[in-house]
Amino acid sequence: MNRVAAILGEARTIAVVGLSARRFRPSHGVAEYLQRAGYRIIPVNPKIAEVLGERSYASLDEVPEPVDIVDIFRRPEHVPAIVEAAIRKGAKTIWMQEGVVHEEAARRAESAGLAVIMDRCILKEHKRLGLK
Repeated sequence: MNRVAAILGEARTIAVVGLSARRFRPSHGVAEYLQRAGYRIIPVNPKIAEVLGERSYASLDEVPEPVDIVDIFRRPEHVPAIVEAAIRKGAKTIWMQEGVVHEEAARRAESAGLAVIMDRCILKEHKRLGLK
């Protein structure tokens, strides 16, 4: 089994940082797909109270439960702080969506023991692997 398949197969809870309440935004569509695929989605966005039937948290530090994957829909300059929060949280994987690349933050996450997937869409990978 490849690394991405293992990550997606083992994960149960995905915190989506930058999840938008607007249906036309990529983050919304991806999170909705993941939710339908059986993952627990935790929105992280200080500007909204809830989305997809889930309470939204202002930051990863405020999420009261364990998180397997931190899926990042933010510009690259925001990634280092999100990685630090994911390390504090004990997340297993940092997933930077297509167009989100931050090599230094990726190295920091890996040195702290987290798996890192960068510049790839979690929805496309899930579909490509034929996961249920």
